[in-house]
Amino acid sequence: MLQQTRVAAVIPYYEKFLARFPSIQSLAEGHEPDLLAHWAGLGYYTRARNLQKAAKQMLNGMFPSTYDEIRALAGIGDYTAAAVASISFNLPYAVVDGNVLRVIARLSNDPSNIAAPATRKRIAERAQQMLDTRHPGDYNQAIMELGATVCTPRNPQCGACPLSRWCEARVAGTQTSLPVKLRVHKQEQLELQLLLIQNRAGRVLLKPSTRVAGFWDLPEAADLPHAIVGETEAKFSHQITFRRYRCLLSRATLSPIPSSFRWAAEGLPLSTIATKALQKLRYPLPKTEISE
Repeated sequence: MLQQTRVAAVIPYYEKFLARFPSIQSLAEGHEPDLLAHWAGLGYYTRARNLQKAAKQMLNGMFPSTYDEIRALAGIGDYTAAAVASISFNLPYAVVDGNVLRVIARLSNDPSNIAAPATRKRIAERAQQMLDTRHPGDYNQAIMELGATVCTPRNPQCGACPLSRWCEARVAGTQTSLPVKLRVHKQEQLELQLLLIQNRAGRVLLKPSTRVAGFWDLPEAADLPHAIVGETEAKFSHQITFRRYRCLLSRATLSPIPSSFRWAAEGLPLSTIATKALQKLRYPLPKTEISE
């Protein structure tokens, strides 16, 4: 859950998720809509699916206790494997997250682009050299915390830093300009014409989401060229990573209904865009709606 998400944001989801899936077996055997419903709002839903895949990998055994076995679990990369191995099993593997990259780039006054694989590989090797192999878990947590609270991206507190005497960037006066990250993502601006189509019972028509697998969206005008579309009744925006959507919402009628579409019902996981659209028109949401 902490991958790409802040601790403060994770805690309530973590508690809710564990209450529903308190064991490896309950997670491995859970149905995907229920799994996603208890991940609602955290985003990056591949993490939830990988978590369940990992539970299934461990269903007939115990949690692995070596780095390579931990790394082999679904959804586990080098950073997470090193964190679990060092903190839980006292194994000598250095973690390298954004905080650690920043600390080491400043300690060595490294002007290289940290988005470049070669730079990240060099800093990872340096992190492994610096690791206190007697207390790897404590060391890893300490250097991550140093980056999060003292060696911060802006206005680093060099006067309070226990490593300041060894920091080459502080000596050179370059600490506020490091690390260098040159990767630039151009934001995409996209427009969606969403349609609210209801049956006689008032239920809303949904289509399988093309943005997030396993979710349901309101259909778009482009999906249903034969729909009779009314005036735009609501507008809103939504951003997913580097895509910013301008959403226009209209009521519409259609016959016949495509076989791949479904009428909204409890248990269908809704995307955030669909949720926002229904809220705009004050449509009652299904009780188990979830969002990206």
